[in-house]
Amino acid sequence: MNFLLVPDKFKGSLSAKQVIDAISRSVYVTHPRANIYSVAASDGGEGFLESVRFYMDLESIEINTTDPLGRKIKTEYLLNRQTGEAYIELAKASGLELLKKEERNPLLTSTKGTGIQIKDAVLRGAKKIYIGLGGSATTDAGLGIAAAFDFLLLDELGNSLEPIGKNLSKISTIEPSNFLKAHKNLQIYAVNDVENPLFGPTGAAYVYSAQKGANKEEIIFLDKGLQNLQTIVKRDMGKDYAHLPGCGAAGGAAYGLKTFLNAKFISGTDFLFQLAAIEQLLESNPIDFIITGEGKIDEQTFSGKLIHGILEFGKAHSIPVIAICGTLELDKELCLAKGLHAVLEVRDPSKSLAFNMENAASLIEKSIVQYMKLR
Repeated sequence: MNFLLVPDKFKGSLSAKQVIDAISRSVYVTHPRANIYSVAASDGGEGFLESVRFYMDLESIEINTTDPLGRKIKTEYLLNRQTGEAYIELAKASGLELLKKEERNPLLTSTKGTGIQIKDAVLRGAKKIYIGLGGSATTDAGLGIAAAFDFLLLDELGNSLEPIGKNLSKISTIEPSNFLKAHKNLQIYAVNDVENPLFGPTGAAYVYSAQKGANKEEIIFLDKGLQNLQTIVKRDMGKDYAHLPGCGAAGGAAYGLKTFLNAKFISGTDFLFQLAAIEQLLESNPIDFIITGEGKIDEQTFSGKLIHGILEFGKAHSIPVIAICGTLELDKELCLAKGLHAVLEVRDPSKSLAFNMENAASLIEKSIVQYMKLR
């Protein structure tokens, strides 16, 4: 039998590579002659650079930039000077991973640090820039990125505004930047699998801001701010992307990239599979099962996260998809109705969270062996 393994990391427990190793060990127990192929996965969020680096030999560019709260940090992106291609992971400068729990506040955070990275890549000659979205600490609709490219955000008195979430509702005028006029051949690609619009019940604020530190009142405030931004953008720039699927990704950073930098959207899963040459693999090695997974399967899983992308790929090629997870927060029947062949929750409910996280690898092995023995 041929298996294709494309799991995400189990956050706080295992990297994607460690999950692959655990699945491989368990598959070989019941299918010792199995052929196992694996892909270092990322849907565009955390681990994007790691996945790109796995398949391409690129130069790491370390630069000074800022974190989501504007503090000075050093971080990296990847560059191919010969082809003029750069790869940037938004979470490296604008990610939730950079903040302590008590520092999380999407009213005060900004994507400006990511904007500084993008601009640096352009100044080094990059013509195509791929930006992996996900894991952001922000709900600024990419205003920080716009500010790094010299767009001016003004209130009704003409005062300059910081590009942070709480100022979304204060924007009265947006003054354009001249930077892009000197870089007309630049193409930005926003890489993610999220399908949320900018605002509304399924938008950036309502779906994602709570995990970034916002309370109910702040979520409502941010959503109104996002609506105000779209009103100003439509009036001043003649652009209307708020309801485009995916614009709510990374706190609306996808919207900002499209609005201010004319970005194109590409699927994180499709991007990953192109890197890994999966289509060519399928031509020579028909796959019997795809095994994917992540630490938690919840209501966001089927709205554009990695498992969703893998499931769509499996449907397109008539390959059954098995999903594993540490915690299953959805009804199993719902997951099967979505098209999964099986969903395996590996945690031991009789044990503590700490135990399950520390023993995630062995729990994965045990669960898959038990499942495979029944096949």
